[in-house]
Amino acid sequence: MISPLTKGLAMEFPKRLVDGYQEFLHARLPVELGRFQKLAATGQQPEVMIIGCCDSRVSPEVIFDAHPGELFVVRNVANLVPPYSPTGLIHGVSAALEFAVQGLKVKHIIVMGHSHCGGVRAFIEHRGRSDPGDFIDNWMSLIAPAAKSLEHDDNPARCDYHTRLEQASVVTTLQNLLTFPWIRSRAQMRELHLLGAYFDVATGRLSAYDRNAGTFEPIVDRGP
Repeated sequence: MISPLTKGLAMEFPKRLVDGYQEFLHARLPVELGRFQKLAATGQQPEVMIIGCCDSRVSPEVIFDAHPGELFVVRNVANLVPPYSPTGLIHGVSAALEFAVQGLKVKHIIVMGHSHCGGVRAFIEHRGRSDPGDFIDNWMSLIAPAAKSLEHDDNPARCDYHTRLEQASVVTTLQNLLTFPWIRSRAQMRELHLLGAYFDVATGRLSAYDRNAGTFEPIVDRGP
């Protein structure tokens, strides 16, 4: 029997979330319960950290069909990482990196960009405006080096500027990761692998960054 208090709280939640949780309780939790209990008792030990965008269309757990405890995920606007800067100020992404690398000892960090990114669109459309917002424009200034890298890239055979900037930003973020000394040292010793990825929202196609070719290539052959 549902108490009046519980019923009242449930009514405050969006119905879609309540229904989804009910489905989780009856369908997925019985299958995953043993895993949850083990994770609660022994802690998490994910080998993969994903830095993704907070865009609702790009959920790493869904894209990679992940189980609880498999992925350590950090999501922010446009999947960015500021350069290493231990200023004493509050740095949420850097704190997550420190915990994942030094605490959890993840073996892979994947920066996953995506198509139709609103953050990248904001950077393109807001450049030079006289009334920047309180937060987004300042945050998106982190991709200025990526935009600069495209200044002389006018090959008409390449994809549109928005897409190229989304992908260039992934590469710049990988470079920013190497400014963290405890990431750089582990990467040099091959204890930690830094990877770039790009997800096409419209097609579901996932590509990985090929450092040698400087391009993003499909990670699997989806066939005809």
